[in-house]
Amino acid sequence: MPAKRRLIVSCVAALALSLLAGGGIAGRPTPGRDAVDGAAPGPRRVTSDTAHGAYLDYGPDGVSRMADLSRWLGGAELRVGHTYLPGDLWVNIEGAPAFLDAWAEWKRADADRMFVLNVPMLERNEERVPDGRVRALLRAGAAGEYDDHFTRLAERLVGLGVPDTVIVLGWEMNGTTYTHRCGPDPASWKAYWERIVTAMRAVPGQEFRFDFTPSRGRDAVPWTECYPGDDVVDIIGMDSYDQPPGETFDDQVDDPYGLQKHVDFAAEHGKPISFPEWGLFRNGDNPVYMRRMLEWIDRHKPLYQTVTDYCPHGVWQCTSHPRSSEVFRSMMTELAAPDGPSPGPTPTATVTPEPTPTPSEPDGTPPAPDPSAPGPPAAPSAPAPAETPSVRPSRPGAGAGSARGWCVSVPFAQWLGPWLREREICFRP
Repeated sequence: MPAKRRLIVSCVAALALSLLAGGGIAGRPTPGRDAVDGAAPGPRRVTSDTAHGAYLDYGPDGVSRMADLSRWLGGAELRVGHTYLPGDLWVNIEGAPAFLDAWAEWKRADADRMFVLNVPMLERNEERVPDGRVRALLRAGAAGEYDDHFTRLAERLVGLGVPDTVIVLGWEMNGTTYTHRCGPDPASWKAYWERIVTAMRAVPGQEFRFDFTPSRGRDAVPWTECYPGDDVVDIIGMDSYDQPPGETFDDQVDDPYGLQKHVDFAAEHGKPISFPEWGLFRNGDNPVYMRRMLEWIDRHKPLYQTVTDYCPHGVWQCTSHPRSSEVFRSMMTELAAPDGPSPGPTPTATVTPEPTPTPSEPDGTPPAPDPSAPGPPAAPSAPAPAETPSVRPSRPGAGAGSARGWCVSVPFAQWLGPWLREREICFRP
């Protein structure tokens, strides 16, 4: 063999052995136990009494996709339906019946089902209202100025036959994305929360449970400073995506305002926990995160969990995360049907989203586009050619200081392997 060729072969072999041994590339850290491409033990069966579900779309399409996701999971029982009220105008925060009908019908069909509804505390909820104005709005709410809006919402939910709705009120309040944020005036925010809960509980026939759900981590303000009190909170949730703060899952657990703090804080206050939003994000297709998060859910048994299932977070409607999808499907299928047959090859979801009808204003004209609720997920489709970047809207509210923007998949990502930390680049305004 010529010397030049022997040198090339030796270099290639050394590089391969280094990668197989877990060695890093110059300028890149060596993958740790929770790195995206670190070795992950095989999926183990999850055993939990947690009610499982997913966020699949905010409108009627989200209802229809529940059955498709259940079939993909081998007939898994999905007991939780999750959606968001628009946060653009008070008339929509009051819960237009046309928006809620499909969800109420789904919930009424089975008494064991749970309907989870994210409710904004203020209109213009994603319009980047300055702190001074937010402070004034929170104080007006604390004085009772907006009580009637929430009384009407409660009356509509009771009238639709869903009086036991779980209300995720003012979610991710510890961040900067939403007008209903806590940071500008925590005392007024807590007083306003109490006013809303009191107004909704005063409606005859209601059985609501109120879920206090910050995003994981400190963000703009420690979420513990926003807690309004045990008498007006029924569940303590957490929205937790695979992104900083925390490079590994253990970091996400150990952060001062992370997953362990969530569990401990809820126990101190005698409340069950929940995970209304969770999923993949900055670290791309990360089966280690998926396995560890499902094991965390199994271990701590939240009242419910709903994975956010669309790109860049999901595992069913998003084709960008095949390894995480396999872990999720295997563990969730065994959870729901431990005695059933093993699932066959993973099929590709074929749902095609259609536009969700937007509630109209009282004069019949459509309101401005809704910036508060997450938009419809991208339709499952064949991946774009490697050399063609794909662009999709990013989800508002996915963690610390996030806002609406765009994500671009990196060309040739599937060949770059351990060299590439993120397979999507997200831009924020």
